[in-house]
Amino acid sequence: MKVTTHKSQQSFAEFYANYLTEHTDRTSRLLHFFGSTLSIIFLIILGLSGNAWWLLAAFVAFYGFAWTGHYQFEKNRPRSLRQPVYSFLGAWLMYWQMLTGQISF
Repeated sequence: MKVTTHKSQQSFAEFYANYLTEHTDRTSRLLHFFGSTLSIIFLIILGLSGNAWWLLAAFVAFYGFAWTGHYQFEKNRPRSLRQPVYSFLGAWLMYWQMLTGQISF
């Protein structure tokens, strides 16, 4: 497993540039996208049903697919374990950029 050290990030823009270097594997990006999409669907179902178990399902889908991508394909440790807030924001920015074609799958 690749272990990378990171200096203290000065801004989200600096963090995100480094974040993208840890998401170069196509399968990993697809897993991130799939897990994020499932989490959106599960949150919509939560809103419609009021059943709080869908929140757990959204959490598991979002992180489960992403972490599988990191451990199985990227061979690195997920950033969310070290920088959870920026990592969460970075995941959604990457999702949007994949959805809009700015980043390839």
